[in-house]
Amino acid sequence: MRLVTFHHNNAPARLGAQIDDGVIDLAALAAHHGTQLPHDLRSFIDAGATALETARRLLAEGPTGWPSEAVRPLAEVSLHAPLRPGKIIGVGLNYVEHVEESSRSLDTDKELPPRPVLFSKPATAVTGPGQPILHNADLTTQLDWECELAVVIGKSAFRVSEDDAFDHIFGYSIINDISARDQRRSGQWFFSKGQDSYAPFGPAVVTKDDVPDPMALDLSLRVNGVTKQKSNTRHMLFPIARLIADISSGVTLEPGDVIATGSPSGVGAGMVPPEFLAPGDTVEATVEGIGTLTNPVLDAR
Repeated sequence: MRLVTFHHNNAPARLGAQIDDGVIDLAALAAHHGTQLPHDLRSFIDAGATALETARRLLAEGPTGWPSEAVRPLAEVSLHAPLRPGKIIGVGLNYVEHVEESSRSLDTDKELPPRPVLFSKPATAVTGPGQPILHNADLTTQLDWECELAVVIGKSAFRVSEDDAFDHIFGYSIINDISARDQRRSGQWFFSKGQDSYAPFGPAVVTKDDVPDPMALDLSLRVNGVTKQKSNTRHMLFPIARLIADISSGVTLEPGDVIATGSPSGVGAGMVPPEFLAPGDTVEATVEGIGTLTNPVLDAR
C-alpha cells in the first residue's frame, strides 16, 4: 500500500492511498462503508494491524466500492510530508564509498566505522514533496544533498535483535539528508543537518509488504537533471536490521519514528571541485519502488 498525506483545495490534510493516478481518502472510504479509519498517517500506524487490514479490504473492492467523494485525481491534490516523525535518527558513513569520499573531503576517519555513526534531526527539519529547501547564505555556502532510504517504525522497539528487527517496521520512504557542510561545530552535526527544511521527506510511505527486499533497492539523486548519486541499498555497511538492533540497544524506537539509513557516494562536498546547492536548483531523490522526491532550492533571506 502506498500511503500519502494530501489536501484538496483548502481542506485540511488527509491520509490517502495512492493507486495509479488517483488518491483515495481512507477515512472517507471507511465512513462510506460504516466503519472508521484515522485521518492521518501517525494515527494509522498507531492503530496497528487492524487499520491495515481494514484499508486493504476496502481498497480491494475496487472502484465500484469507492464513493466519489473519497477519490481525487493525483494531479488535483497537493502532497505533504507523509507524517511528522517523533524523531529522525540519521546514519552517517553507511556506504563504503561514501566513507572514502568523506575522509577526503570532510576530514572524517578513513577507516570503516565499527558501529553505526548516529545523529539526529529535529521534526522541524521536515519538509514535504515540492516544498523548498531553504538556502540561507548568512549561514552556509556549502549546502549539500544526500539521497537516503527512510525506514518508518511501526511498533515500539527496545533491545530488539536483528532477527526480530523487521517486525517493528511499518514501511519505507525517502529522505534527502540536506547538510550545511560549513556548520559542523567541533565535529557535532546537529546544526549542520538539523536546520528547517533540511529533511525533505516523502512523497509516500510504502508499507513493508510492498517492498519485498529493502536491501536491494536502486537509489539515485539528480540536481537540475544531472545525476550526482547512483547506488543500491545492498551496499550499506550496516544493513537495516543491524541499524534497528544497534539504535534500540539504548534508545526506544516508537511508532512514527524514522531512520535515515545513510547516503551513498556522490555528495557535493566529494566532487572535484566541490559542488553545492544554490537558489534556483531543483533536487530529485529517487528510490526504487517508492518514487521520486522533488524539492526546489530557495533563498531563505
